[in-house]
Amino acid sequence: MNRLIVAISLMFALLGTATSQAQEYRYEVGPTLGVTGYLGDVNDGNMWSHPGITAGGIFRYIINSRWAVKGNLSYASISGNSNSIENKFPGDAHYDFKSSLVDLGGQVEFNFLHFGTGPRYKNYKKISPYMVAGLGAVMSSTSGNTNFSLALPLGVGVKYKLKERLNLGFEFTMRKEFGDKIDNLSDLYGVKHSFAKNTDWYSFGMFTVTYEFSKRCVKCHYVE
Repeated sequence: MNRLIVAISLMFALLGTATSQAQEYRYEVGPTLGVTGYLGDVNDGNMWSHPGITAGGIFRYIINSRWAVKGNLSYASISGNSNSIENKFPGDAHYDFKSSLVDLGGQVEFNFLHFGTGPRYKNYKKISPYMVAGLGAVMSSTSGNTNFSLALPLGVGVKYKLKERLNLGFEFTMRKEFGDKIDNLSDLYGVKHSFAKNTDWYSFGMFTVTYEFSKRCVKCHYVE
């Protein structure tokens, strides 16, 4: 118990240090637009064989030049066709689908470089690669059937500061869906899969434009 208390105290101390070195603005908001891919029951190879589209928005809380917390709400379309794969299903059955997705989630971002603008001695960079991980939920609609499940987004991206408060970015994430239902297809070989061994993934390759706002209050060299 004492070790847990010490660990929690250290975590808050580090977070407080990070906040004291934060960027000039607290928040970012902006639209996203890109392409989607799908890996699942009727596509086990090239995820871009039937690309779709995704559009939405993000809201980012800037902790400091290295860390940020982001929320997203996206609409996406995905599709698949068993004619695009070499595997054959029992009875030489054919399957295809078109799904629309609503993806809601939150992620933590880590910048590999100190992203931002500021005094030269702080070594800020106008461009930085980053990695992202989080948790979300997805609602899929296929042929009148609606399904809900959790999703685990993992990915990488790059940010570029075009102006002091205007940022451009590109992010690629793979999203593991815990439900095997976004394509409305399941167990096509007649073999039941466990919760941890379902076959559905979808990907987002998104361009972003974000605007920073809510300037931090600076008093006596202390940044709130």
